[in-house]
Amino acid sequence: MRKLTSTNAVNEASLIRNCGVAYALNLIGGRWKPTILYSLLQGTMRYNQLLKSISGVSERMLAAQLRELEKDGLIKRTVFAEVPQRVEYELTPLGMTAAPLLKHLSDWGNSLRELALVQSPSGQ
Repeated sequence: MRKLTSTNAVNEASLIRNCGVAYALNLIGGRWKPTILYSLLQGTMRYNQLLKSISGVSERMLAAQLRELEKDGLIKRTVFAEVPQRVEYELTPLGMTAAPLLKHLSDWGNSLRELALVQSPSGQ
């Protein structure tokens, strides 16, 4: 964990405070958050559904990223008083506002990937 008074931490906080792009990327950035949010665009999902739909994510990382997204108000976690316990995740209205951005980023990334494949030296 980095000191809150370090130059790097102070610069990051200033950037997040003064730049909308930096603030948004701070909320949805990282390896797994965009994929989690994009998966939840399909609707409410249980924890195990999310885990199975996101190849490569560990249970620990998924749980941590879900907690952060919930803390930031982008997803809602509902716990049902059942045995065994059932937990569902869904996008909040605030999280749904990211839908156009996530869809555009996905389309852009897919087109860039296709372009990179066409331009690769091996042509593969």
